[in-house]
Amino acid sequence: MTANTGGPARLRVRPVQAAYRQVAEQLRDQIVSGALPSGSRLPSETELATMFGVSRSTVREALRQLASQHLIDTTRGATGGSFVAAPDAGLIADNLGGSLGLLVNSRNLSVDNLIEARLLLEPHAARLAAERATAEDLAELRRTVEHTAHLDPDEGFTVHWDFHTTLVSISGNPLLHVMCQPINVVLRGRMHRDRVARQAWEGIDEDHVKIYEAVAGGESDTAETLIRDHLLGLRPLYERMGD
Repeated sequence: MTANTGGPARLRVRPVQAAYRQVAEQLRDQIVSGALPSGSRLPSETELATMFGVSRSTVREALRQLASQHLIDTTRGATGGSFVAAPDAGLIADNLGGSLGLLVNSRNLSVDNLIEARLLLEPHAARLAAERATAEDLAELRRTVEHTAHLDPDEGFTVHWDFHTTLVSISGNPLLHVMCQPINVVLRGRMHRDRVARQAWEGIDEDHVKIYEAVAGGESDTAETLIRDHLLGLRPLYERMGD
């Protein structure tokens, strides 16, 4: 028999994480999967330390990490403890927006990537809004349809974004809001308002009125087409953001 005289065997390994990260990861998985539903009280630090076979300081650091990710809330006192946090769509969207901003600034994610994602999401949201919006929803959307030519660029810009945010929110699908809002936050922060001609703002106002009328009339096909055309028309404005 010939002995194996080659070099060391090539092993596939995963780096060993710090103990607190492993504890946090296991708890996070159970929270995200729903095994630990919102409002559930976690075992005490002492109990968790025993369960995981680690020190209380390790557990404490793991809980800090989960709290920083808004997955748990910790309160003090006799009735205190660590509880699985209730989901907050706005907070989730804000956190995702910050991460997307870092990706864009690092050039790992282009403005064109953001526009492409928006084109995939927002037209479908407009279709759903036309099919599902209540009278109250439509009144809310109507309030964002305003002639902005008399406003300064910052005020008019806010009104325009309110229209898009409201349109997605009345789609009846909160997940669409969570997905769209971070994209819009990044694009909003990078657009140069002062480079947009007044005629362009007036065209945007007119588009919004038409989209609103289609949604209010329950014309889902028209609403979807109009918002897609509207976003494509805005592409040149976004493409200048890298200038």
